[in-house]
Amino acid sequence: MEPITKLLRVIEEKVSLKEFEWILTKSDLDLKGIALAFVAAPRFISKTIIFIDLSEIVTGWKPHQLSLDQLVRIYFIALLGEKAELEDSYVKQIELLFDTAEMNETVALCAAFPIFKYPERWQLRATDAVRSNIGPVFDAIAFGNPFAFLHFSEKAWNQMVLKCIFNDKPIHHIYGLDKRTNQALSNTLSDFVHERWAAKRRVPSQIWRLMILFTSPDLAKDLEILLSSDNERDILAAKLVIHQSESPLLIELKNIYYNAHFKLDWHELELPEPIYTA
Repeated sequence: MEPITKLLRVIEEKVSLKEFEWILTKSDLDLKGIALAFVAAPRFISKTIIFIDLSEIVTGWKPHQLSLDQLVRIYFIALLGEKAELEDSYVKQIELLFDTAEMNETVALCAAFPIFKYPERWQLRATDAVRSNIGPVFDAIAFGNPFAFLHFSEKAWNQMVLKCIFNDKPIHHIYGLDKRTNQALSNTLSDFVHERWAAKRRVPSQIWRLMILFTSPDLAKDLEILLSSDNERDILAAKLVIHQSESPLLIELKNIYYNAHFKLDWHELELPEPIYTA
């Protein structure tokens, strides 16, 4: 089944008959007509917030807290890709939508990145979304959106992850988080940890998962500090690193703390943990 058909079926299950008929009447229009329908959608479609999993269409695609009208807008974006015969005409129409978008339109556009044609043409738009100070726009590219995992450079990826951490956002909603860990990110996080500790402040427990593959003597010492913490989340994070790391630098800690029956994973720490506003 084509992605456009799957999207339409998902939408049909969530909208009223009147709303669905409106969508169908717009589906046969040309590029300009579909773009106008994208803009007009909130006038005809409910703004009810929905939580939806579209990973059957694109692996890892779980748009973060969309409204129903935004989902319909994503469908119209998919239609533009289906109807545009030339790359230039498609790109021109999408660029126009970005250039004239208000916030909710920008959220829909960013959430739709996984189904954009010619993904290499949208690198700048996507990284602009990461730099946005508008929360919903940033969330639309950062959370449940595989575009960053598939197409961001290491530098852009790291900027997105670090911005989540610095702004108390839940990094476990980033698709591909553990698969794109890297030495540069680990080094930056190590510096961040030591700066926070020097100021007598905590760090988010989940960030330690990003350093498992890049174990250093400093990390071994940091884990010892975590293990002596009075915070259960810190202790669990340290034990998870010890159990999942294969580094010989942690052999002494493994001899003490490794337990073959230890079954916990990082899901145990995937909870809100506001450390800057506390």
